[in-house]
Amino acid sequence: MSRRQGVILYGPPAAGKDTVTQALTGLDSRYGQFARLKVGSGKSDGYRMGSEAQLRELESAGDVVYANRRYGNTYVIDRPGVDAAFAAGVPVVHLGQIDGIRALVDGYPADWVVVLLWCPQEVTAARSEGRGDSDTAARLAAWTATREDLDAHPDTAWDLTLDTAAMSPGESARLIDQLLVQRAGAGAA
Repeated sequence: MSRRQGVILYGPPAAGKDTVTQALTGLDSRYGQFARLKVGSGKSDGYRMGSEAQLRELESAGDVVYANRRYGNTYVIDRPGVDAAFAAGVPVVHLGQIDGIRALVDGYPADWVVVLLWCPQEVTAARSEGRGDSDTAARLAAWTATREDLDAHPDTAWDLTLDTAAMSPGESARLIDQLLVQRAGAGAA
């Protein structure tokens, strides 16, 4: 039996994680964005909204693979959620912290393709403003934190590095899909 495959998209806000994920699902319906559990308020699209009590239950059961705080909320990658995402197809997990990548790769065995999506800070600003974000300043601070995270972890191995300011979401998705297909073929050999 072949090993389960998943995709991790890492990058600063507005680097194209949502857009590339949409392009992936357009290529193959097996791809689906992993909906992290979000404890807090604000945007609920793309998240499973949860409570502090639910987070405590997951923590007590040892089912939190990774959690981080940003924008005043807690974002959780939970084992039951990842199990469900793999049951549905090929999960695409969005992360903005290298510690999160390491926690997921080490804490949830699968064939993870780890992709760095990057764009310059001015592109993040323009995209954030263009989509009507009310917290562009916080997203630019997160861009800087992501740059610092990359600089602090120069040993991070990327399966692909894609400049989303220089290539289309469709082209990015095709390269990611191609890599997964190649890996699946190599695993079957």
